[in-house]
Amino acid sequence: MSQTQTAHRVVITGMGWVTPLGCDIDDAWGRLMQVQSAVGPVTRFDASTCSTNFAAEVKDFDLREHLGERAAAHRDAGISTQFALAATKAAWTMAGMDQTPPDLSRVGIYLGAGEGVLDYEPYMAANIAGYDTESRSLDSVAWAKTALAGMRPDREVEQEPQLTSTHISYELGTMGPTLNCMTACAASTQAIGEAFEIIRRGDADAMIAGGCHSMIHPLGMTGFMRLTAMSTRRDDPQTASRPFDKTRDGFVMGEGAGIVILESLDSAKKRGANILCEVVGFGSTADAYRITDIHPDGKGGAGAMSAALRQAGIDPSATDESGRPLVHYISAHGTGTQENDKTESAGVRSVFGELAPKVPFSSIKSMMGHLIQAAGAVELMTCIQAIRTGIIPPTGNLNEVDPVCGLDHVPGEPRDENHRGGVDVCLSNSFGFGGQNDTICIRKFHD
Repeated sequence: MSQTQTAHRVVITGMGWVTPLGCDIDDAWGRLMQVQSAVGPVTRFDASTCSTNFAAEVKDFDLREHLGERAAAHRDAGISTQFALAATKAAWTMAGMDQTPPDLSRVGIYLGAGEGVLDYEPYMAANIAGYDTESRSLDSVAWAKTALAGMRPDREVEQEPQLTSTHISYELGTMGPTLNCMTACAASTQAIGEAFEIIRRGDADAMIAGGCHSMIHPLGMTGFMRLTAMSTRRDDPQTASRPFDKTRDGFVMGEGAGIVILESLDSAKKRGANILCEVVGFGSTADAYRITDIHPDGKGGAGAMSAALRQAGIDPSATDESGRPLVHYISAHGTGTQENDKTESAGVRSVFGELAPKVPFSSIKSMMGHLIQAAGAVELMTCIQAIRTGIIPPTGNLNEVDPVCGLDHVPGEPRDENHRGGVDVCLSNSFGFGGQNDTICIRKFHD
């Protein structure tokens, strides 16, 4: 943006999600408030011999319940694209776009989406071959032989990630900027942040943004098992996801979609839309470390948080007249792995200094599992809900906080902040495999 241009204020007017706890915003939020777990045995394939045989699946999903007869037009869509279509429909309706539509040539799409592999058989065989689940060791010769045998040029093994945006554009008739990113677990947060910047500089009036993903299949599950990133708490899967807990042993796979409608304030006012919150900052960084490890000091995450706060004009070391930090809630990436929770907490301490223990900092992955490319968008929506209700979601299964984390992780039950004036400013963190870090800052809308 040139120095002569005026930055447009950007607001969120609609949101929709498909999650393992449900598809209705209020119902799923209610289950989060009750600290319900969506984790159970894997039903998509036979995972009985896997070291992790549980996940947080979306149950009883039927696109016809969301799109009606229009669902037939998307009969060839993969499951994660179907999730995205349902979430988009809900967000579009909440924003009132179906009643007071804007100029569709000025409405764009930015997603973090990717269907991934359609033919899992050769990939499943390669992932399982030579791998001992008990010792977590690999016979590389056996693996290589199986992998090479599965490389058949006649197989269509991957679906174009951009197809999700194409389905949404076709469904709604949008003709604005249409983009997709695949930055792993940071993808939907990056997509929303970049969509915010597109509107802010005036290149669109509204953007459909978020992400979708489903990796509850042999390739996705066995790949993360081999990375030793997933919990193996087979005896009690509902409590397996335990971010920041001293006994955490990895994340739990989830799936779903999260979509928000971002608009310029001018567009929202012109349409008479109900404004849920204002987006005031976005930060994006790279760890510049190793592709399979997080920087141990949390520098990348700290940089993303600092950049988002700087753009929002918020001093992380400042307080209000009561001594309360200006940021009222941080939705943690909080995967439940040893490395992530330790380094993310270190990043928060780096940014907020002495105030860090006073900033509520929780992870809903403890209940929904890790929605991968959809995680950031869904978690941002819990920030919006915190602003709307004044209640901060808890971290479930947190019985003994690991001293290396040691912040206010809102253990066990939600926290009502209405006696302190509610929730005004939130950060939402997403950190992707390979060192991609993204943070969005939102604020209660003040005209």
